[in-house]
Amino acid sequence: MEQVIFWLVLLIVLVLIEIATLGLTTIWFAGGSLAALIAAAFGAPLYLQITLFIAVSAVLLFFTRPLAMKYFNGSRVKTNAESLIGRRAVVKEEIDNLKASGLVSVRGQDWTARSVRDDAVIPKGSVVDIRAISGVKLIVEERKGGE
Repeated sequence: MEQVIFWLVLLIVLVLIEIATLGLTTIWFAGGSLAALIAAAFGAPLYLQITLFIAVSAVLLFFTRPLAMKYFNGSRVKTNAESLIGRRAVVKEEIDNLKASGLVSVRGQDWTARSVRDDAVIPKGSVVDIRAISGVKLIVEERKGGE
């Protein structure tokens, strides 16, 4: 009976943590504790309960987490800044990482910019691809052939 209570309490705690965080972090282990709870209720030995907890948790984590993450993050909307990655921009002020200078225009907005390569100097008027965002700076790379 003590084992049933332990697994029940663990199940409740894990479900409450999942409800509070909504981060898909403990739901897999709640499934494992449910399997162990059922085994304990039927009088299974402790080693089998623990084995079931570990096995069911691992199977749920391994097989369902990627699907759940895809499903829950699939509708995630990029922020305004994140949507700039992959876009083109025009250099308004020469980009020189060593001088800590550089300004680009994208979608009618001016952003400070740095090159992906420290040794590259990108002249004013060049077209660049936005590769990443670091803080409030765009990390850019000059387009091949100046396209």
